[in-house]
Order: sequence, then C-alpha cells, then structure tokens
Amino acid sequence: MVVNNKVDSLSYDVEAPPQGGAAAAAAAPPPAPPARHHAPAPPAVREGAAVLELHKVSLPERRSTARALRQRLAEVFFPDDPLHQFKNQSSARRLVLALQYFFPIFQWGSAYSPRLLRSDLVAGLTIASLAIPQGISYAKLANLPPIIGLYSSFVPPLIYSLLGSSRDLAVGPVSIASLVMGSMLREAVSPDEEPILYLQVAFTSTFFAGVFQASLGFLRLGFIVDFLSKATLTGFMGGAAIIVSLQQLKGLLGIVHFTSHMGFVDVMRSVFKRHDEWEWQTITMGTAFLAILLFTRQISARNPKLFWISAGAPLTSVIISTILSFIWKSHSISVIGILPRGVNPPSANMLTFSGSYVALTIKTGIMTGILSLTEGIAVGRTFASINNYQVDGNKEMMAIGIMNMAGSCASCYVTTGSFSRSAVNYSAGCKTAVSNIVMAAAVLVTLLFLMPLFHYTPNVILSAIIITAVVGLIDVRGAAKLWKVDKLDFLACMAAFLGVLLVSVQMGLAVAVGISLFKILLQVTRPNMVVKGLVPGTQSYRSVAQYREAVRVPAFLIVGVESAIYFANSMYLVERVMRFLRDEEERALKANQASIRCVVLDMSAVAAIDTSGLDALSELKKVLEKRNIELVLANPVGSVAERMFNSAVGELFGSERLFFSVAEAVAAGACKAQP
Repeated sequence: MVVNNKVDSLSYDVEAPPQGGAAAAAAAPPPAPPARHHAPAPPAVREGAAVLELHKVSLPERRSTARALRQRLAEVFFPDDPLHQFKNQSSARRLVLALQYFFPIFQWGSAYSPRLLRSDLVAGLTIASLAIPQGISYAKLANLPPIIGLYSSFVPPLIYSLLGSSRDLAVGPVSIASLVMGSMLREAVSPDEEPILYLQVAFTSTFFAGVFQASLGFLRLGFIVDFLSKATLTGFMGGAAIIVSLQQLKGLLGIVHFTSHMGFVDVMRSVFKRHDEWEWQTITMGTAFLAILLFTRQISARNPKLFWISAGAPLTSVIISTILSFIWKSHSISVIGILPRGVNPPSANMLTFSGSYVALTIKTGIMTGILSLTEGIAVGRTFASINNYQVDGNKEMMAIGIMNMAGSCASCYVTTGSFSRSAVNYSAGCKTAVSNIVMAAAVLVTLLFLMPLFHYTPNVILSAIIITAVVGLIDVRGAAKLWKVDKLDFLACMAAFLGVLLVSVQMGLAVAVGISLFKILLQVTRPNMVVKGLVPGTQSYRSVAQYREAVRVPAFLIVGVESAIYFANSMYLVERVMRFLRDEEERALKANQASIRCVVLDMSAVAAIDTSGLDALSELKKVLEKRNIELVLANPVGSVAERMFNSAVGELFGSERLFFSVAEAVAAGACKAQP
C-alpha cells in the first residue's frame, strides 16, 4: 500500500498589499511570487483572491530494514567512507591502496626526494635538541628513571613514522600524561621503596593505554574522545600545569623531603614547612636558568622565525648547567647520576596481567590513554589544517595505540604527539614523518655514546625545563573568551581547574568528564524552543526573540523546535509548548487580541524522532483538542515524515494537518476561519 503523503498548502496570488499596518500584514496571507510550472499545475481551490494549491512532500526512498540499518551504521562508524577508494580498482591496485591506507609511509615515501630529506633532517635535529632534555624531565615527572624518558623518545617515533598520517606531529612523552600516570600509580606503589614494581605497573598501564587507543580506532569509536570539551580541557590543562609547576619547587628549592600529594594546599604547606632544606646554590641556578628559558620562549613567540632559540635553549641549558655542576661539584646541588648506556632493553616480561594491581593499571591506562589521544589528535589536526591536508582520526588512534603497545614492551611509557615539539617541528620546516626518524636517530646516538655526559646534570635544570614547557598550557585568554561567549562553558572550565588545583588531578579529570557529559545531557533533555513570528515583507517566520521586527500572527502560536525529539526530551516538549501557550494567551488577553486557536510546530530543525517523540506529539494533540485548539505540523524532514507515516501519528494528524511550510500552515488556518 502506497502512503499518500500529500500536504495541503497554499500559495497566494496577491493583487494588492494588505491594509491595516503590520498586524494586518501578519494576519493576511503572505505574498509569494507566482510559481513557474513545466508540468501541469497541481489541483487548486480559489478562495476569494487566494489560490489554494496542493504540494507534495516526498518521503525518502523506501528501504528494507537491513538496508536502513546498514546505512545508519555506515554513517555512525564510517562517515569518511574509507572504502570508497577501493571501488572499481583491480586486485593489485587494491593491495597497493590497502598498504598505503594502513602504512601511510608507502603513500608519501614513493615521492620522497633529497630536497624533502634536507628539510626533515634540519627539523629532526632541531626537535631532538628539545626532546632529549624534555624526555629526561618528563620521566621524572612520572616518577620514572630519567633513562625511561629517552627510551620513550626512541622507539615510539619510529613506529609512528610508519603508521601515522600526520606530517608535523613530533612524538614523545608529554607533561600531562606523565603527571597523571605518576600521581595515580604513586597512590598505590612507592617508586622509591618498590622501584621494580613501579616499573611493572607503569609499563602495564602503558600497554592498556595502547590497547584502549587502538581499540577506539579499530572499532571507529573515536567520537568517545570528544566527550572532553574544549572548555573542560582548558580548565584541566591550566590546573594541571600549575600543579606540575608547583611540584617542581622541590627541585628549584633543593628540598629533599617533599610531599607526595598533588593538591595546591599540601604542596605549599610542604614548601614552607621544609624551608630549612632550601639551598641557595640550587635556588640561584634554578632561578637564573628558568628566567633564561622563559625569556627565550618569549623571543620565539614574538618572532616565529627565531623558533630555534627556544628550541635549542633547553639542551643548551642542560650542557651549561652540567659543566657548571661538574666544575663546582657541590653536594648541595643534586644531580641525575649515572645513566645506563645502550638501547631500550625489552620489558615484555615485566607486564603483569594478574594480581592486585590490574585494576589500577587498567584505570591508569584508560585515563592516560584518553588524555594522550586528545592532545595528539588535536595537535595533528591543528597543523593539518594549517598545511591544508587531512588527518584520519581513527588511523591516528590506531597508530598511537600500536605505538604505545609496542613501547610498553621496549621500556617505554605513554607517549603521544607533543604540542611544543610539534610546533618546533613545523617551524623548522618539516615535510614528512621522516623528521621523527631523524629525531629517533639522534636519541639513539645519545643512548649509545653520550649518556656519561649527563652524570652531572643538575635536577634543578630539569625542573626549570618542565616549568617552561607547561606554562604555555595556562590559557588565560581562552578562559576569558569562554566567559564572553558562553558562561556555562566558563563554569565548566573553572570547575575542572579548581578540581585539579584543590583536590587532585584524577578528581579534576573526573570533574571535566562529568561536566562534559552533563552539558550534553542538558542540551539533549532541554532542547531550544522558540516562538516565531512573520518577518514583514517576507514569507519567513523567525524567532521573535532574535528578530525584533518579527510580528506574531493573531490567533496562532508558532513554535520552532530546534533539536531532535527523543525519549529524553519528549515530555519537556509538551510542557514547553503548554507554557508558551499560557504566556501567549495572557499576552493576547492584555492586548485585547483573539485567543490562540491553532498551534503550529515548525519541524524543519527536527533531525530525528523516536517512538517516545511520536507519542508526545499524539498526547500534545489530544491535550490541545480538549481546549479547542488545533495542532498542525510544518515542514517535517524526510526521516521524521517517514516515521510519522509508518506509525499511527500519520493517520492521527492526516494530510490536512501536515504542511509544506509555516507560511502555508498559517494561510490554511486563516482560510478555515473565514465564513
């Protein structure tokens, strides 16, 4: 049986403008240009000077249940249609395309040239000068031996260069993931009393982080990461940056006995309680190098062409401070000590998947996995948009996940794309992921031949490097913009910020995720609905709150629903319409106007509707009928119209209560009121 989906509607052939000002213009049928038809004109009924025409609102093409489900799943999980490139290709060509898809190095490697190598060589050596001191510093931030940071700057970049789709992403340890891992693991395992066990849980957490990341990419579930909104991330990153900086007061002041807690109050209490441990030599060296590093950062920020100044400053500071420490050989300045020489030792035998710490490692892996994915993909997309190329988010998740899984078996902890190193990589003129290979080669040379040189490197310089790196995460301008644009986003930002600063990093992250989910639920359960009026001189009906010139149509209440109608908001829809009706009737009574006798729901912005939404429309119609008020629907989109006609709602409303547009719904109602 074919459903007749004709919708009664009107178009007007107006011979003279209506009289009586704006109110009359609102009540009278709006003018429209004469329609041009190449086919026979549709049926028409003449009512005075108006010509009533029947228009058709076509339903979408009929689909089987299996086909509809397949198309829906494809839109959810494969919006980029990754298999499109394989259509109409030979088997050999499909094999090549598959290799290029899973290993992007085969795509850009075939066109690689010495000119590109020259650019990547300069960029790789430049980021290596930044990655080496940062790797050592971030490992200490995670309560790991400094050598683990260098290991993590060697193997993961090599794997990413094979699997990653970003040309500009520079891979290695990052501050926030290091901080979260260190703070979460230290609550259960002491890195000082049980160093081997701490390494085991750190590597196992890294493995679970990789499994989680790769699974998201493989199952096309990358949208889960988007639950961390920009506002909550701004607050979380700012709070974490302050906590990281405060933790470095231990190294800057030379304090030996420092608190293991991360809260602002606990850290400051420990700083002043241990004032007798402050060392003036350490304070002098730390303050001087911190000032130099911050100054070089400002130089490069003001003149991007001088990026090499801030990029080379950390390694230069390490070299100079190491020389000074070697000359002084002061016992008051703590140094890194002996670092083992050689490449990454295997650590697969240290992974533990049983015992009392499995839950801890899974939780830590998921937390650090989410944070590192969010940062890595955001950085990759940022530089991809600058250079006008695409980054596949799901492929990036698989690349980062496999990188961390492999890294956990090679004495590495969680790594991802670093914004600071990627910015330097881009500024240095990198062209492809070969810059990561060059950086890894420089780290390899360091591991094999230069490790004894770090013996006298002061810990205070590592603290200064960390502070310089994380200070850029405090985005005051971004928070001010949130306050100006969206107060709710600003509150979410501050809640995440204070959660990290006053409670703990884990609590701050939980607050950030919770607020993001709450905001989504708030928008879903309380969709935006507006009262609409006619904009004079047009046939358009717009929100009277947005367009002050829009005129309400007497006896009509026109409500625009600007969201999908689901079970979560269907009852709110009924309640909100009844509240609008109450307010409009009170306004009409005060203005001595006709009472409301027709409610028009503008469905043009309703992208979807479920059975609860259909039931809500039926209930609303019955409630209004008891008050002798008619409910009509205007401009339902294809999927909504299809569900309506496949249910009893289509029969309940009938074609006489479904209209092509709001203008035609109002005009039809006006004609029905004529004697």
